[in-house]
Amino acid sequence: MIAQTALPLPRTAWPPRDDRGVRLVAEETPIAIVHDGSTHAVMMASPSDLEDFAIGFSFTEGIIADPGELRDLEVIHQPGGIEVRGWLPPGRAAGLAARRRRLAGPTGCGLCGVESLEAALVPPRAVKDQSTCGANELLRAMDAMSHAQRLGRSTRAAHAAGFWQAGALVAVREDVGRHNALDKLIGGLLRGGVRSDGVVLLTSRISVEMVQKTAMFGAPILCAVSAPTALAVRVAEAAGVTLVAVCRADGFEVFTHPERIAVS
Repeated sequence: MIAQTALPLPRTAWPPRDDRGVRLVAEETPIAIVHDGSTHAVMMASPSDLEDFAIGFSFTEGIIADPGELRDLEVIHQPGGIEVRGWLPPGRAAGLAARRRRLAGPTGCGLCGVESLEAALVPPRAVKDQSTCGANELLRAMDAMSHAQRLGRSTRAAHAAGFWQAGALVAVREDVGRHNALDKLIGGLLRGGVRSDGVVLLTSRISVEMVQKTAMFGAPILCAVSAPTALAVRVAEAAGVTLVAVCRADGFEVFTHPERIAVS
């Protein structure tokens, strides 16, 4: 069985419209990430790019350091949702047992189930890459991603995360949850062997966990259409991530490490 990411559903519009009386609605499915036979997390997500999701989630959570460490991936459709099963090498399995999360995350939830305040604010990996990006190039990147949002454009109910590198849009992933979209993107990039010296693009606001995930991947620049939280700015400053927000067709705002953005 192949899960659909969007379904046509009947609806009544007001004022009445001259159309078919249906809307394409984004699907939302419980997705369980299973390591070594034990469920590590259950997230409400779009049922697409699930191998990327498992790899990206496991990497940004610090469970694996390389995509090859999550082996024998299987996507198993169950009556109540979908399981993505993988197996860890012995050393990683021991580390996972020491930091087990019991997580049932609603859509858009990035830190549900973290069992201590310290676990919520683990200092992110420091980003040393000094790659730069031109101001006009950032605008082109965001515009390119907006044209690549097939699920978002058809349903108006999905976030996107993209990666811009060397003047081109390398990859885009979409999901009803913004954290899920970013995990799927990072998983796809890791599986494809893509270097991290580029720009992570987001259609959402920038909260702290979006910065943490970007820093874990090692990308030097994070750019989003909406504003950041104050904590996200502080963490980006500490992690060495250039944080660009409120990026629209008429400009953007840079909050941290502006030296990477060439404005001349």
